[in-house]
Amino acid sequence: MKKGIIYLSLMVMVLGIAAFQCSSPELTGAKLYINQKQYDKAKEALLAEVEKNPASDEGWFLLGSLYGDEGEIEKMLESFDKSLAISTKFRAEITEARKYYWATSFNKGVSIFNNASNATSPDSAKILYDKAIREFNNSILCEPDSAIGYSNVVFALINSNRAEEAVAPLKKLIDMGIAPEAYAILGQIYTNKAGSLMSTYKSSQLQSDSLSAMQEYRNAIEILEQGRAKFPADSDILLQLSNAYIGANKLDVALTAFRDGVIQEPDNKYYRYNYGVLLLNSGDFTEAESQFKEAVNIDPDYINAIYNLAVTYVRWGTEMREEMEEKGEVNDSFKEKFSLAIPYLERYLETNPNESAIWDLLGRVYANLGMEEKSIDAFKKADETK
Repeated sequence: MKKGIIYLSLMVMVLGIAAFQCSSPELTGAKLYINQKQYDKAKEALLAEVEKNPASDEGWFLLGSLYGDEGEIEKMLESFDKSLAISTKFRAEITEARKYYWATSFNKGVSIFNNASNATSPDSAKILYDKAIREFNNSILCEPDSAIGYSNVVFALINSNRAEEAVAPLKKLIDMGIAPEAYAILGQIYTNKAGSLMSTYKSSQLQSDSLSAMQEYRNAIEILEQGRAKFPADSDILLQLSNAYIGANKLDVALTAFRDGVIQEPDNKYYRYNYGVLLLNSGDFTEAESQFKEAVNIDPDYINAIYNLAVTYVRWGTEMREEMEEKGEVNDSFKEKFSLAIPYLERYLETNPNESAIWDLLGRVYANLGMEEKSIDAFKKADETK
């Protein structure tokens, strides 16, 4: 499931009215109004029909069809269900109507979503995302077993800063068993919530916030471990799992889990990379370097591993310099690590030339090595790409 929004081919829905048969005055009048396109009067007549005759399968069917035309999908489906509970006479028409309004609602949602993505005002974008969410939810009502509706409503909710509301559709996708990214996104939502709660705890010192944060980390780890068991090579799941372990202060558990993964699948670049991230966070620069190098050897274009290998050398060199400064030693050995970082930073910037922060980092590395001209050029690039 990619994050792109997809249009569905739209089927034609035509409300066919059978020839008048022996029926109540309300039903006969409703059919006449429909033929005359006087839909408000038709609905009024049909409401009177089903109130007078609750067992009117045709009355409920026609009323549902009118609700569909008005975009009242939930009412449409309720009316259709009541018609089907009475008889199966209109089953084929109802099945086609559900398909039609599924595609209609879905495509409306896609169009509105795209407009929201291009909106210049945050307020306008939010209004449009909210409308897209309603349309995607309508499509889900029509076809509750279609994964694509749940996927798109998740992206719309996240873009509308309503991530917590995405938990339910993500769990539905997980139950369907076909969307590995659902595990990663849900794990990230739990981890982000935990991080927010921990920030609140640090400022307020409320123990309840700390306990709630740890529960969210446990939720993240549980769902991500399930995802890893089902999709062991999915890079997003592995990344979010390592983040959750780090946030939960379970670095030892994470290191063991990813080390075992590397042992079991030594040619899996994602295991190598994520194990390297954990090692880097633990300050084990030697082993982190080894894992990132292995990941790059497996895939020379693995840009995340290239970047983190550079970061490993920068942090390694910085720590060496700071330790020497504390001891009052004069030694340039730290410069070797900064030098090793340069080709990887430059390689990263070849692929991502507009990342100001990386140009700034490269400028500082050049400066530490006395490469004044290159340092000035890098800082200039950092300013230009801000």
